[in-house]
Amino acid sequence: MHKENLSAAEALKKLKEGNQLYLTSETNPGNISAQLRKATCDEGQSPYAVIVTCSDSRVIPESIFSAGIGELFVIRVAGNVMDNHQLGSIEYAADHLGTKLVVILGHDHCGAVGAAVHDDPSGYVKFITDEIRKAIGDEKDELRACCLNVERSVGIVKESLKGDIEVKGAVYHIEDGAVEFLD
Repeated sequence: MHKENLSAAEALKKLKEGNQLYLTSETNPGNISAQLRKATCDEGQSPYAVIVTCSDSRVIPESIFSAGIGELFVIRVAGNVMDNHQLGSIEYAADHLGTKLVVILGHDHCGAVGAAVHDDPSGYVKFITDEIRKAIGDEKDELRACCLNVERSVGIVKESLKGDIEVKGAVYHIEDGAVEFLD
């Protein structure tokens, strides 16, 4: 069904090392070569981690973790909220690609979290802020609300998907580029 992949512990170590490299880099050191594009086209992908993160243009998982083509399976949705679409994508990565680590990556200064804390949006945005409000309740501190939102998504993934998969929460700090893993 899938190739053997890194263990969750090995994948987490690689993410942490990649973020440390990112903190001192001016460009993304991940491999984006023509040879790798060809190899992943011919042989398929084997990402070592799934990253579920916000659609915010300042949050670029491949850069944040110094990753190249085929290394991360990235799922982006405003507010990094969970629904069946995200769960189905995670399930695919675990079952068919052999990925053993899922990271729910929130970030500070998140517009979706801010809207859930301070506003009452309408339209389709309300679907997102309603999900975030389920996580944050009456929390007014945006960073704490971000962490609560991440923790809820982690819980949903853990409850929904069984098997040999580890789920971690993390927060990306936009100003300095550091990723804080929540435990």
